[in-house]
Amino acid sequence: MPANRARLSVIWLTVFIDLVGFGIIMPILPYYAQRFGAQGLGFGALVGAFSLMQFLATALLGRFSDRVGRRPILLTSILLNIAGYVLFAFAPTYPLLLIARLVSGFAGGNISVAQAYVADITSAEDRSKGMGLIGMAFGIGFIVGPGIGAVAAHRWGHSAPGLVAAALSLVNLVSAFVILPESLKHEHRVAREIWPFRHMAEALAHRELRPLMLVWAIAPFAFAGYTVALPLWAGARLGWREPELGKFFIIVGVVAAVVQGGLFRILTRHVGDRRLLVIGMLGMAVSIAVVPFLDRSLTVYAWTVVLAFSNSLMAPSATGLVSTFAAANEQGTVLGVAQSLSALGRFSGPEVVGTVYDKGTPTAAFLTAGAIMLVGWIASLGVPKARAGVE
Repeated sequence: MPANRARLSVIWLTVFIDLVGFGIIMPILPYYAQRFGAQGLGFGALVGAFSLMQFLATALLGRFSDRVGRRPILLTSILLNIAGYVLFAFAPTYPLLLIARLVSGFAGGNISVAQAYVADITSAEDRSKGMGLIGMAFGIGFIVGPGIGAVAAHRWGHSAPGLVAAALSLVNLVSAFVILPESLKHEHRVAREIWPFRHMAEALAHRELRPLMLVWAIAPFAFAGYTVALPLWAGARLGWREPELGKFFIIVGVVAAVVQGGLFRILTRHVGDRRLLVIGMLGMAVSIAVVPFLDRSLTVYAWTVVLAFSNSLMAPSATGLVSTFAAANEQGTVLGVAQSLSALGRFSGPEVVGTVYDKGTPTAAFLTAGAIMLVGWIASLGVPKARAGVE
């Protein structure tokens, strides 16, 4: 058991550093991109490229680790993370900055391998606790990362956050190399289908699952597009820089931690997953569409609380509803499809909303993202109430 605790600690550190590294970059990314002349579309491509590569890598690395083992995939992905962050810190041109985000996005796909490692080394009774630790690493990493990034960039310049993230990844690489043995026995290694496209088609054809799959694609699309428009608009309208944008991401992380850390369980008992999903989607649509009509940072932060609260209702309720409507022998597959659709939304949303920002107006960009989220709300109304416990 002590050995398992050490291994779980290293896996926790791997996921934590993935999210810290992602969070460190976010407060400086729009301003870093603007140094190379990038506007809405260029910035959106940097955000979307990360999500596209993470989508591809999550499927590829997870299934490839079933064939060759977890340890080599984890060590290689952490090494790639270091390379991506160093390149980000010193990128002299926009194309190299884009390559840095592609490398980091691919390395970030190791989360599926980290989850598989936890499943390998825990018993059935302890598995949910182990997965809960990964969820905790997500939350804490996303809260800590933006704060570190904003402070580092403000004090030491745009290169500092990338170097801090690279240093953390180096610590992770050493600890993983020393502490993590291979967890997958040779007799359990199998070759699996790599890409999830067939399963996507099956889930979208499923009458009860179809509205949920649409929500999983639409909500990240609109939210990711919003996160591209916001720093560009706030920088021009309110004078935001790294510290102010860092506060935005910290607010999102803290609200998510509070809601998903306990409040959601209380609400779902009294309100039900379906109603929380509908409320969350509508709350996000309104919170996004109202932004261009605000004129103070304080009101933007206030609506950010509403947005983060709504998003923290939507995500776990959508996950719970997928589990409700999926058959017992297809839970993992359908949840994987939902995550894949989510990644595709995060990839395409920034480009679409960023283009509207460039070719149209900031107001049009926010209203576009809000309208797309409203389409997701309409889709959420189509989630059936027939199953027991769905309200």
